[in-house]
Amino acid sequence: MQIKRNILLNPGPSTTTDSVKMAQLVPDICPREKEFAGMMKGIREDLVKIVHGDLNEYTSVLFCGSGTINIDVCLNSLLPANKKILIVNNGAYSTRAVEVCEYYNLPHIDLKFPIDELPDLKKVEQVLTQDNDIAVVYTTHNETGTGILNPIKDIGALAHKYNAIFVVDTTSSYAMRPINVYEDNIDFCMASAQKGIMAMTGLSFVIGKRSVIEKSKEYPKRSYYCNLYLQYEFFEKTGEMHFTPPVQTIYAARQALNEYFAEGEKAKWERHTRVFEAIHAGLAELGFKNVIKREWQTGLVVSAVYPDDKNWDFEKVHDYCYSRGFTIYPGKISTTNTFRLCALGAIDENDIKNFFVVFKEALLNTGVTVPVIYNK
Repeated sequence: MQIKRNILLNPGPSTTTDSVKMAQLVPDICPREKEFAGMMKGIREDLVKIVHGDLNEYTSVLFCGSGTINIDVCLNSLLPANKKILIVNNGAYSTRAVEVCEYYNLPHIDLKFPIDELPDLKKVEQVLTQDNDIAVVYTTHNETGTGILNPIKDIGALAHKYNAIFVVDTTSSYAMRPINVYEDNIDFCMASAQKGIMAMTGLSFVIGKRSVIEKSKEYPKRSYYCNLYLQYEFFEKTGEMHFTPPVQTIYAARQALNEYFAEGEKAKWERHTRVFEAIHAGLAELGFKNVIKREWQTGLVVSAVYPDDKNWDFEKVHDYCYSRGFTIYPGKISTTNTFRLCALGAIDENDIKNFFVVFKEALLNTGVTVPVIYNK
């Protein structure tokens, strides 16, 4: 079967291999069969191995849904009664965590920092010293809206110093940028199948400490479908999801994990880095400005500022590229007009070089001056 290959430079879902796509073409099976449960057990174990967790101490719990379901699950499930969540917030995805807290009426502190700056660790510690009710510290590893890399190891160390658990959204860094739950002081992290493991949308997972999950059984119940302990307990007792799993998506995830381990953590990160460097080189040649300082970037997302050109029209440029097999994505910064190019998925630097040929054509065909112009 010939499948058209598109190069997705959006922040997920990512470009997949044909073998991952084809893994979904399997005989129909009831997900309550032991065969299927055994496959999910292997997936759960492999997801922990990717972040170097001890399987006796860490586990993974699968959910149906996009990455936001993980934020919901962790925040509503891991907060003890009469305690607070501290959200270290310098971007759109930590802001999403704030919104989850607001919807559940969870006591929380929204510690805001500029979206183009790193969090001030002194201010983080100051808040922790002033409020003994903080039981959960939460932040985002790679703020996908900008591409800034947050210092999770340091934030996690502060959380543990003040007897809080550390939860980090690793949706757009997991299985790409190397993560070690011990070295990075992570109690819980999360991701979705369509990102780093380069599988399909619809499957998400939380990786965290068994002891904390089991303790959370006694915490207030704020959700039924999105309760971490309830799903964990069902997996432990039966090997199955509590509710119907996305069967074909799970087969694709199994194949994607096989390919992850075949490529290897080091080689995969080196490939993402090649793609990232090629993106920077192409943008620099065309004169585009970065939003985030280069030394603060995660190595996975580049946010570029719209040029000051009356002919610039993101939609027209997008459509030109899309019709030729390349997808670009708008930014997620309310104060600045930006677009994003991401080093995710089953792509390499030659794909980026080919993209910039088309991207330059798009600019010229829509009347944008090249190199692009900024007024200041």
